[in-house]
Amino acid sequence: MTAPTLQWNAFLETREEVLASWPTGRDVRLEEGLAVQRALPEERRFATRMREAREQRALLLQPRAGVSLVDEHIRLLRYLETEGGADLLPTTIDAYTRQGNYPEAARGIERSVVASTSLLNGFPAVNHGLAECRRVVESVSRPIQVRHGTPDARLLAEITLAAGFTAFEGGGISYNIPYTKRVPLERSLTDWQYVDRLAGHYTAEGAPINREPFGPLTGTLVPPCIALAIGILEGLLALEQGVRSLTLGYGQGGQMIQDIAALQVLRELAAEVFGERGFPDADVTAVFHQWMGGFPPDEAKAFGVIAWGAAVAWFAGADKLIVKTPHEAMGIPSKEANAQGLRATRQVVSMLADQPWADPPAAAREREVLAREVRAILDRVLELGRGDVKAGVVAAFAAGVLDVPFAPSVHNRGRVLPVRDHEGFIRLFHPGSLPLPDDILAYHRDRIAERARAEGRDIGFAMVTDDIYAVSKGRLVGRPR
Repeated sequence: MTAPTLQWNAFLETREEVLASWPTGRDVRLEEGLAVQRALPEERRFATRMREAREQRALLLQPRAGVSLVDEHIRLLRYLETEGGADLLPTTIDAYTRQGNYPEAARGIERSVVASTSLLNGFPAVNHGLAECRRVVESVSRPIQVRHGTPDARLLAEITLAAGFTAFEGGGISYNIPYTKRVPLERSLTDWQYVDRLAGHYTAEGAPINREPFGPLTGTLVPPCIALAIGILEGLLALEQGVRSLTLGYGQGGQMIQDIAALQVLRELAAEVFGERGFPDADVTAVFHQWMGGFPPDEAKAFGVIAWGAAVAWFAGADKLIVKTPHEAMGIPSKEANAQGLRATRQVVSMLADQPWADPPAAAREREVLAREVRAILDRVLELGRGDVKAGVVAAFAAGVLDVPFAPSVHNRGRVLPVRDHEGFIRLFHPGSLPLPDDILAYHRDRIAERARAEGRDIGFAMVTDDIYAVSKGRLVGRPR
């Protein structure tokens, strides 16, 4: 079954408004952007490198990084190439640009010039415009991805893709529900259809753009079934608009067996669902995000968390790993800290290269549970939308069938509460309205009760709060002291 594509005439009509919304948009020419993209060598194309990683059983490393001034940003990316050994490069976008506040981003650039250092928490690509963004692409030898957190990324996509960036992160769910409070889901999904239609057009014209939904969501105790279902749904929305290179992500939950099982289920179930929906030719890869929760402030302990995530990514068979730094607890990391995180991760992955993962019985059980949970959610979403993914997603959030824990959006019910069981697996303390089978819900209750007995305390919300802060205090499960 194939779904409707955003009609080209409707796209072009909206495009005039998008490009006219800020002066730098008027410099963008689609044919010129296509020419730039087609001229890129294959080794600087994200889709190519991701496909090769999957075929060669390689794990590519990518940091997060971005600063406000162009020359400073170029120096940062070059440092991550040479000193960090990054396989893939990021351009993390600043918070003002993410919210479409380009005037404030412009003031941030001006203040950064006066201070001779970055005073923004990322790279304001829209304000710098096409020529300067193209200069960034031409200054490095690795493929570059745009990473941000933007509910309306249309102008950002137009400028960066025309400049030669070959990958674009995010989606209408994952860059709305965890990031904003009042943006209607219908609006963000529509705006991201535009982004995917643009990426799909580049792809159809011989310049494949890699798209990556943001897998970690809120990054805090997200039940794997919710993260996997949303990733597959955002993947379907992108495929409907012509995207073919798709990297689905998952954020480290903390329990090694569960994390490995989750990434395996994500890859297998995505291929299955995409084939059923009429996209058997989708080029699907997987990205694992190192720990997204609270980090210990001590650098030595932070390196332990980084190494732990590196090992899980390798054994899970990820194609790409988003690498954290030993300065996560302190704010925006320096380029040196970023390079340290990359080198530490590389060391762990290199040492594990010849070591197999001995699959324990618990992993098979977890894969079975996760696959059933994700299937139940996806089936209900598609039922609510009568086969229309976008309509189903909107209806599912309204009904609580999709529900992201700890998300700020008023369009998210926020009734689902997670907690760890006795072995550290993320379970459902409160399932909200997730459409899960009764025996699965009973399994969650039993595993949580086992922990409560072992700790000699009642099942309660204190378990949830203890688990949120546990890793930053040196443990996985937040047990009473």
